[in-house]
Amino acid sequence: MSATLDIVPMQDWINTGGKPLIIAGPCSAETEEQVYETVTQIARAGYAHVIRAGVWKPRTRPGSFEGMGEAALPWLQAVKKETGLPIAIEVATPEHIELALKYGIDILWIGARTTVNPFNVQDIADALKGVDIPVLVKNPVNPDLALWIGALERLQNSGIKKLAAIHRGFSNMQETRYRNSPYWQIAIELKTQFPQLPLIGDPSHMAGKREYLFELAQRALDLNYDGLIIESHRDPDKAWSDAAQQLTPVALGEMLHELHIRRPSYGADYQSELERMRAKIDNLDRELMEVLAARMAVVEKLGEYKRDNNVAVLQLDRWKQVYTSRADWARRLNLYPETVEELFKLIHMESIRKQTEVMNQVGA
Repeated sequence: MSATLDIVPMQDWINTGGKPLIIAGPCSAETEEQVYETVTQIARAGYAHVIRAGVWKPRTRPGSFEGMGEAALPWLQAVKKETGLPIAIEVATPEHIELALKYGIDILWIGARTTVNPFNVQDIADALKGVDIPVLVKNPVNPDLALWIGALERLQNSGIKKLAAIHRGFSNMQETRYRNSPYWQIAIELKTQFPQLPLIGDPSHMAGKREYLFELAQRALDLNYDGLIIESHRDPDKAWSDAAQQLTPVALGEMLHELHIRRPSYGADYQSELERMRAKIDNLDRELMEVLAARMAVVEKLGEYKRDNNVAVLQLDRWKQVYTSRADWARRLNLYPETVEELFKLIHMESIRKQTEVMNQVGA
């Protein structure tokens, strides 16, 4: 995959009037009545460009609601006819694709649990050869940019040109406020490598709770994402899946109204001020590097002390104290604790590597 990806611009396959793309709808299509009421309310409010609904639901453990399957597709076909809005669903197998096309589904997306498996993605790519349909690819469950890019490559190699990426966050073994950690830097790196690739934020799956939806949606727009995909249900608390992260159509409309859409770039009048602020950032970054280098010099001395006193490199109690305290410092400084936690994980791993090198210098 190269930075010259042959991708059809998003505005050529969905008209958003120059605004960010909004994909909205229930996590799961549960009943015909639920689909009809939810979708018609969304359509009446006029903020959505595409309706989403889960038909097949890949669940972590058996026994959970796994979707209505083919039975739900006529319901979506009917609300498409009623509202005129295109329909998007998740597919995970060639059979899903065959049925989606049979019932006139307009947009497909590949879920995080599928993106993580190249064999599954290749099966889907093979099934889509010769099919002209937009395909959205969610990031893999684990924070692996190469897997995300690989899935896009496989689809591109099968002739899919209407491609977009969905950033839905990544699983994290640590306890955080969000269901899935955003790891914004991974999505930013994807966009940096492939600026022509539309990037859609999924605050519902990042948040896991509706009270965090606004801040995550606004962050995505601040980063110039091309759109949002958000779950909405006529009665969220009674939803059969992911109840805590869904909004009513009315509440979703109110939230979207409060979001600020940023300009993608500064005008000429702002250029000199922009350069001044960027120069200031460059200077601060140099200072950060100098402080980090000074920290690593102390770490090296610490490694020598541990070596000379036959003490193990990894001290879990100390690491737990560092991990917790730095997040607390971040909160006091109005920084994102999750970002600081991830930063110090990297710094800690570098510290372990540096001390291990010192340990291996015994007898040298």
